[in-house]
Formats: sequence, structure tokens, C-alpha cells
Amino acid sequence: MLSRIAAISGLYDGIVGALLLCVPGWLASAFGVPPASPRIFSDLNALFLLAVGIGYYLPCKDPVRYRGYLWVMGPFLKGAGAVAFVVDYLVRGSPASFLLFAASDGALALVTLYGLLVERPGKL
Repeated sequence: MLSRIAAISGLYDGIVGALLLCVPGWLASAFGVPPASPRIFSDLNALFLLAVGIGYYLPCKDPVRYRGYLWVMGPFLKGAGAVAFVVDYLVRGSPASFLLFAASDGALALVTLYGLLVERPGKL
């Protein structure tokens, strides 16, 4: 189960990162916001997402050995990201379309947490 979760999470981060790097104007328009200015801000976020996505390759192949990566990038990072999107929407009035990221990050955080709790090394 953890290998599949890692593959899905890596694909998700990779796709969002690639879109943000290759078509940032289109992505911004799709979410109803202006493109980042200067563009380096979206480029750096894209590179971060691509690196996280590539990083999921290791736990995809060996989830027991790379459980730490899954904990940090799943429940911690994706969970914190989901909370940040919701708080930003409520406090700063970011577009409701950003709640899509809150939902997808939150869902992946919860699924990863579930997988990590169910597939503990001693239980395998």
C-alpha cells in the first residue's frame, strides 16, 4: 500500500510542479489569480514540487527503508500545506479555487498517515 501511496503522491507533486514550471500563466489563470511576479517565485515552487515528487521514487521502491520521507512529506508537509491553504482562504481571502489544493494535499496527507500506521515495520 505504501508503495502505491508514494507513487500517487510523487505523480501529483511532479504534475503540479511541471505545470507550474512550464505553463505558469495558464495555471494561474485556471485558479483565477495573476501569475507570480517576478516569475522566479513560481519557478522555485515548481522546482521544490519536482524535487519532492522525484524524492517519492525511493519510498515507492522501498517504503520500509524510506518511511521517514513519507512521514515528512506526507502527514507533515501535505498536512501543513492543507491547513495553510484553508487558513489563507479564511484569513487573507485567497480564491476558493485554492481549496482544491487543500483538499488534495489533505487527502494525500491522511491516506499517507493511514498507510504508515497500518503498515508498521513490525506488522509486515
